[in-house]
Formats: sequence, structure tokens, C-alpha cells
Amino acid sequence: MSMPVDPAYTRRLLLGHGFGAALLLPSVGRAEPSARTHRHAAAARQLPLVVLDPGHGGKDPGAIGVSGTYEKHIAFAAAGELARRLRESGRYRVFLTREDDVFIPLNDRVALAQQRGATLFISMHADAVMDHAVSGASVYTLGATASDSQTASLAVRENAADRYGRPAATGVSPEVASILASLVRHETRVGSAHLQRQVVACLGPGVKLLDNPARHAGFAVLKAADIPSVLVEMGFMSNAKDEAALRRADHRATVASAMKRAIDAYFNGVSVRMAG
Repeated sequence: MSMPVDPAYTRRLLLGHGFGAALLLPSVGRAEPSARTHRHAAAARQLPLVVLDPGHGGKDPGAIGVSGTYEKHIAFAAAGELARRLRESGRYRVFLTREDDVFIPLNDRVALAQQRGATLFISMHADAVMDHAVSGASVYTLGATASDSQTASLAVRENAADRYGRPAATGVSPEVASILASLVRHETRVGSAHLQRQVVACLGPGVKLLDNPARHAGFAVLKAADIPSVLVEMGFMSNAKDEAALRRADHRATVASAMKRAIDAYFNGVSVRMAG
């Protein structure tokens, strides 16, 4: 069954989505592939590629919960559950920036998504703040300035590991490259905002949300100019109820189910309205 494709995604492809990006294909060995194999492979390559980025890992535990839970473990478990649901749908290709408890610099996470020609990039986290009463999920897009002081502090913490430098377009004049880059950035901002709205709306019915859950700041991991990207904070490790919920597989399944619905809505070109 064919799936409607977001027109903005098509425009990004026409504008040169992923300057210099190479699609990494596995070797098929020496045997000559059949025509049917070629057709299946071609069909698979046409599926949108969703890159999931479990935050932190390895020597970087991320936030540490009030009972000692590491954010890196929560992020990895939640991303794995979402990846499973997306793959089982047969509608997407899925790539995780880390498949184990390893440290990956922020710039490498973005580069991995760009090298594979990602259609969407979703970074998954669970923050901590000094006020242990603060709780709820929130969704962030890239912004030149932060939407509020709490988000500004969050971006500083998340960006502490390293900084990402935007790749340059090659093979075109500086003037043309500047025009193309501007067009692609605009389409990316539109796509990121659309995905953010869908995630907030789909999380709302089953997951407690932070006040004003759609926020923005200068997150380094969201700085791919050619890939619509959001960072999802699933809750606060500094809040006992949020931490306890995120430790439960059933709650993470609720988060993953909501995020899959949001991704489906994004690619179906529809908008989910938040209840209430």
C-alpha cells in the first residue's frame, strides 16, 4: 500500500536534500541479484528514513534520577521501543545513532543522519532541573534564541559535549549554494515545526505535558540544515513520579505509540489536534 508523502519532503529532495550525503548500501555478495530482488531493494530505499537518537551514552550518563536512574538508559530503551514499532509498520526505514551504551559526540550523531540521507531526526531525552516539582514531557525545535530561561539552560547542558559545524555545499558557486541552503533551511524549519506540533498533540492524551510544551533553543544536535529535527524530553528525571513512570516499560510503550502516531501524521500530511 502506498503512503502519502509530505509535499515539503518532496521539495527538500528537489532542492538537494543532504548536500554531499552518501546513501550507505550493504554489499550483496558476488551472486547476480534477481529482478525481484532489485525491485524490493528499490522499494525499500524509497521508504522514509527515520533516524532516532537516544541521548547520551557511555561515559555520559545524562541526567541522573532521584533514585539513581540514568537518562542514557531511559533514552535508549524508549528509542528502541519506538524503532520496533516503526519497523513493524513496514512504512519506514529506521536507524539508531547508537545501538549500545556508547558515547557518540553530538556532531557525529548529526553526521550519521546526514550520511544516510535521513528524512527525519528525533533525539530522545529525559531532563533534570533543580526544582523537583517540575514534571511533564516537552518537544523542542532549533531556534536562534531560547523560548524561555529553562529551555536556555537545557540547551547549554545538552550542548556541553561539543559543537556542530554545518557542512558546506560543494560543486556549485557560492551564490547558488547560498540560495539553495536558504531554501532548504526554510523547508527544514517548516518540517520541524510540523513534526513538533504532531508529537505534542499525540503525546497529550496519554502523557503529562510540561506547560507550553512546544519550545525552541539552539540545540547542537538539531542543527542539520537539511533534516527536519526535534528533541523530545519525555519527562524529568529530577521528578520522582516522572522517573518512576519512565522506568516502566508500559509507560515507555505509551510514549512510543504516541510518537509513532505523530510520525504517521507527519508523513500522511495531516494534522492531529491536541485534545481539550
